[in-house]
Amino acid sequence: MSEFDLQTPAAFDPFAEANADNSGDGSKDYVHIRIQQRNGRKSLTTVQGLKKEFSYNKILKDLKKEFCCNGTVVQDPELGQVIQLQGDQRKNVSSFLVQAGIVKKEHIKIHGF
Repeated sequence: MSEFDLQTPAAFDPFAEANADNSGDGSKDYVHIRIQQRNGRKSLTTVQGLKKEFSYNKILKDLKKEFCCNGTVVQDPELGQVIQLQGDQRKNVSSFLVQAGIVKKEHIKIHGF
């Protein structure tokens, strides 16, 4: 083996998991909880992937009351309805969804830094 037979590592794709979820025939439906950075220290928490049978507005109302933050439901052409909350509420939202019985803990993916 010569010194030129070294393999270079493949590029890391942080979104490979999310893209692979859509391609599999037996893939699970995950609820994705993400954080988006705004200006300075401000941030948004987004929740997507909830089943369509749930009332997004009622869930949003309970989340806002529970965590004392503001939020809205946004209609996205690709992702469907997405719940947006002010601040970093990732852990709070995941525990709320599990306790309320909306989603099982195994079906939640938390993204972010």
